[in-house]
Amino acid sequence: MLELSVKNETSRLRAVVLGTAQSNGPTPKVEECYDPKSIEHVLAGTYPKEADMILEMEAVAKIFEKYNVTVYRPEVIKDCNQIFSRDIAFVIEDKIIRANILPNREAEVMAIKHVWDQVEKEKRIILPEECHVEGGDVMPWNDYIFIGTYSGEDYPDIITARTNMDAVIAIQELFPNKIVKSFELRKSNTNAKENALHLDCCFQPIGKDKAILHKNGFLIEREYEWLVDYFGEENIFEITKDEMYQMYSNVFSISEDVIISEKNFTRLNKWLREKGFTVEEVPYAEIAKQEGLLRCSTMPLIRD
Repeated sequence: MLELSVKNETSRLRAVVLGTAQSNGPTPKVEECYDPKSIEHVLAGTYPKEADMILEMEAVAKIFEKYNVTVYRPEVIKDCNQIFSRDIAFVIEDKIIRANILPNREAEVMAIKHVWDQVEKEKRIILPEECHVEGGDVMPWNDYIFIGTYSGEDYPDIITARTNMDAVIAIQELFPNKIVKSFELRKSNTNAKENALHLDCCFQPIGKDKAILHKNGFLIEREYEWLVDYFGEENIFEITKDEMYQMYSNVFSISEDVIISEKNFTRLNKWLREKGFTVEEVPYAEIAKQEGLLRCSTMPLIRD
């Protein structure tokens, strides 16, 4: 059996699900895309190639190997994009919660059945149908669970709105001893620079007390200010609109002092090193074209 344990974003990682780019399928049509950034690249003829994305993901797998992390991969489904394992399920404490995601991504959930089945039955949670949630919006942080959401009346029309208030309430009920704090995110179906697809596209805690943050990703200024107060201004790396678009906040922590980051994130990587982090750089710019990066393609199962 898998003894799950995830209390925060940065404790020492022991086991993880890493997505796969194998048999990723042909370049999608515009109407098959789930986010504005993918659409942009389909139209420009720069949509990432499977071979390039496989190489990028293997670079991450090698780093996990270096740090003795047990890595699970989804079963490969022919012609299916299975890169973003964070979307399909997530772990809080000792429970795995299946994400209620876009209906046409159901198959991706089945592809990690071999992981799901190793968890004790009562610790496998499937939320009620009306609860929409994806793992990119959910961040356990010790006493808190931070959740990105969108509650505008146009929610049904916004394909980039992935987590609703029903899910926020359901997660609060599952973890009554935690403080669930939700954040309204800025959404756009058409402009990738104005779209925070998930909470981890505009915010991520790192180390013990630091965070990467992008103000414009938040619809309500005081919610953004709350995070600034909580982490302290001197502990925050504020990213620009362009850096958010490049997915600067979507790095991934192996421990409190080791972070996997994209090799082109020069400003961020320099800051991290100045703050004493070990930065493991990988090429991930092709995968980033689909509005997801390192955190999106990893789903931690066990952290010490």
